[in-house]
Amino acid sequence: MNAAARYDARIARVAEALRERGLDALVVSAPVDVRYVTAFTGSNGAALLRASGTGNRFFTDFRYRTQSEEQVPAAFEREIVAGELLDALMGEVGDGGGRLGFDETLTTVAQHRRLAERLPPGWELADAASVLAKLRRVKDAGEVESLRAACSLADEALSATLERGLAGRTERAIAVELEQHMRVLGASGPSFPPIVACGAHGALPHAEPRDVEIPRDVLVTIDWGCVLDGYCSDCTRTYATGEAISARAREVYELVLAAQLAGLDAVRAGPSGREVDAVARAVIEAGGEGEHFGHGLGHGVGLEIHEPPRLSRTASEDPLLAGDAVTVEPGVYIPGELGVRIEDLVIVREGGCDVLTGLSKDLTVVG
Repeated sequence: MNAAARYDARIARVAEALRERGLDALVVSAPVDVRYVTAFTGSNGAALLRASGTGNRFFTDFRYRTQSEEQVPAAFEREIVAGELLDALMGEVGDGGGRLGFDETLTTVAQHRRLAERLPPGWELADAASVLAKLRRVKDAGEVESLRAACSLADEALSATLERGLAGRTERAIAVELEQHMRVLGASGPSFPPIVACGAHGALPHAEPRDVEIPRDVLVTIDWGCVLDGYCSDCTRTYATGEAISARAREVYELVLAAQLAGLDAVRAGPSGREVDAVARAVIEAGGEGEHFGHGLGHGVGLEIHEPPRLSRTASEDPLLAGDAVTVEPGVYIPGELGVRIEDLVIVREGGCDVLTGLSKDLTVVG
């Protein structure tokens, strides 16, 4: 499917979703949502989509005239606005009345007031937060390939970074070099600040890299990802800096790996995120480390690094869907001693999952 057909299909799905919810039109103003429906990557854009599937409008300012002409599909009438985009958008809603959807989770009180004040007679505002969230959750074939390419680039960047070793270099130096490799290889940037944490520092799930040299014979956890063509990758590997790591470190590593493999085996369309989390968590609990696995098993990934669905003890009972992109990342964090996390990004399929991250998960020594 070419790009034009891909966005035409998205617009059609949005129109169908609006009709199902009894909405006549939808305001789209969050940059990530604007990109999803219009392909526009600028910092100031808004769109008005209609349940009829026709008469869709795109709004931006003069800075993005050429960019919007190049990026925004022909299915949208484009308008260059001198003032506030939402004001211009409300002026195009039209007469006759109806229900205008907006995302209340992303709309400030001031923005809501502005929309209400400029709403044409006969129209009412209605929350439509779930419309694009549900559509964005399930990735189409093009999105899957974008995620796969981002994962491949990130894998290549870490492999290049590890060629110079880990021991004797600082956590911060590793993180900086890793980000540089990702950018040189074509990423627009990291999908989040890389985590590099050795020894006891690895017991912090979101540890910040320090100007501290990594010693030999410890575990080093590296959590990293890149943004490529708008889509994020996310992966974690834990390495050893020598063969003389403790027996305790090896034991915890093998326990986390067993839990991660069990989690991967449980991912498929049908079970809930809560159920998949329970499978991996049971392995860690059986190994006596349940109290040291405090976060959820995973989360959705796409145009944003954290998206629905969630895999956790508190996730909804809604089933995973074929096309969901989720991480599987159990970890064990023992304060003052060590931490281990192993993570893959996968696509949920009927009967299993497609793993997008490719680096080995065997306990590997990187000197």
